[in-house]
Formats: sequence, C-alpha cells, structure tokens
Amino acid sequence: MSIRSTPSSVCASCAIACTRPTAASDIANLTTDIYLDAPEVALLPTDAWAAMTSGRIEHVAIDDLAGRVTAVLLTPYPPGIPLLVPGERVTERIVEYLRVEAELAAQFPGFNGITHGLGTAADGTHTVACVVE
Repeated sequence: MSIRSTPSSVCASCAIACTRPTAASDIANLTTDIYLDAPEVALLPTDAWAAMTSGRIEHVAIDDLAGRVTAVLLTPYPPGIPLLVPGERVTERIVEYLRVEAELAAQFPGFNGITHGLGTAADGTHTVACVVE
C-alpha cells in the first residue's frame, strides 16, 4: 500500500490543489483495523523476553516481518495502545500499517506517529527485534 492522493479541490486561501487519500491509503481506518485481529500468541512474554536477554533475536525489516514473533512491545503513538506484546506473531495487516507509517514519515517529516519498538538500522531500514525460531 502506498500513500496516493488525488486532487479534490483548490484551496481558496492559498490556491494550491488540496488532496485527499485514496481508499488504498486510508490511514484512519488502517490505524483502527490493526487492533481488530486477535493476536496469535506464539510464546509467553517471559519466554520472548528471555530470548531477547540471551541474544536469540534478530532485527527483521518491515517487509519480512509477517509471521515472525516479536521480542519487543510494539506500540504506535498515537494512540499509545500496545499493538503486540513480546511473543505475539506479526500479521500482514500490522506490516501494512508499518509500511504506510514509514512512507508517511518520509513524505511528511514531523507529521507521522512514532511506533515504540520499531528500530532503524544504519542504512535507514526500519526493523523490529524478533525471536529467532
């Protein structure tokens, strides 16, 4: 999913074409939908934390996250509600949200949310610490 906009009107105050998101990038619905699926618990949070503290984790790029078990709490701000706790499996819907969030941050720096638990590698790739399975 990419953030695409279509011209909807011309702003009277600044004479700039205003845009609105297409259905494919409806961030408002996406930020709600990520909480609708029941999480799949693959490990107890204590076991995921033990994997983290013993170094049995790897940092996985967003595009490779689906199906992986997170070793960290993944919490988007706003709203600040945990999306996944350590030991839960990442869904494709969550991956899609993280992709859109990264694209939004690139297009509009400073206007994006922040997801606690999402890291950035030296090359700028966004990653999440996952349990090595």
